[in-house]
Amino acid sequence: MNAKATADARAGAATAARGRPVLGRFPRPLRVLGYALVVGVGLVYLLPFVLQLVNGFKTDPDAAAHPLGLVPTTPTTAAYQRLFGLSQAGDGVPFLRWLGNSTLVAVLVTAGRVLFNSMAGYALARLRFRGRSLLFAFVLAVMAVPPVVLLIPKFLVLNTFGLFDTYTGMILPLMVDAAGVFIMKQFFESVPREVEEAARVDGAGVIRTFWSVVLPMARPALITLTILAFQGSWNEFTHFLVATQSGQYETLTTGLARFVSGGLGGGTQYPLKLAAALLATLPVAALFFCFQRYFVQGANSGAVKE
Repeated sequence: MNAKATADARAGAATAARGRPVLGRFPRPLRVLGYALVVGVGLVYLLPFVLQLVNGFKTDPDAAAHPLGLVPTTPTTAAYQRLFGLSQAGDGVPFLRWLGNSTLVAVLVTAGRVLFNSMAGYALARLRFRGRSLLFAFVLAVMAVPPVVLLIPKFLVLNTFGLFDTYTGMILPLMVDAAGVFIMKQFFESVPREVEEAARVDGAGVIRTFWSVVLPMARPALITLTILAFQGSWNEFTHFLVATQSGQYETLTTGLARFVSGGLGGGTQYPLKLAAALLATLPVAALFFCFQRYFVQGANSGAVKE
């Protein structure tokens, strides 16, 4: 009886040790030091965003004289008033137009990538057709090509087909990407084939099986793809640089680049630039923090094969 009790106690201790956090296995001074180090690293990463937020409420002279100051000398919302066209001086920045273009492009590109990448990934994972391996090798090869190499060919193609300086030219080339196809292929290969076979026994075809059976099971991967697609299209710069020329098609990235280079006035204008950069960062940050749990699940979904 004593031997059994001892074995149970050891098993319970082992279970508790496995469930205990890593830092909890060290002495208290080392745990305190470890937590302090984690907090310190977190503050270092958070500091640029805090400075960005604080400087947006400073005046131009205050921001130029004390760029690292955490408290504005004379707080003001003049930078945000200029961004949203509320300034009485009439020197507003076309921020709302940039925001509208970025939103339009990001939403359409995200929807296209989720749909087309899912279809392509499922075809490469499940359908048997001649040249499938070669096509997948081509997808991997595209992932290895630096995007800057394709800038001039991309401009020539857009100009030849009359898509230069249009919304179509901004959106269409971004609606499929090799990385998204690869992510979805890896996930679909982890789905048990028995599920699809059961659907086919019930009379479902390939499209019905994909749309009604397999795709709902790919929710973590789809959320991961949505976050990556929205972030990539929202932050895209080089493609818009070669695909557009007119100011009416400027997005947040191209508009802010022209702004930082002095295209919208002289002076440092730190509050205005940092306020615009902060507002451009918020949508992607909010999307990631809302769905980060699904993002982690989707990133690990293809690691284990059934």
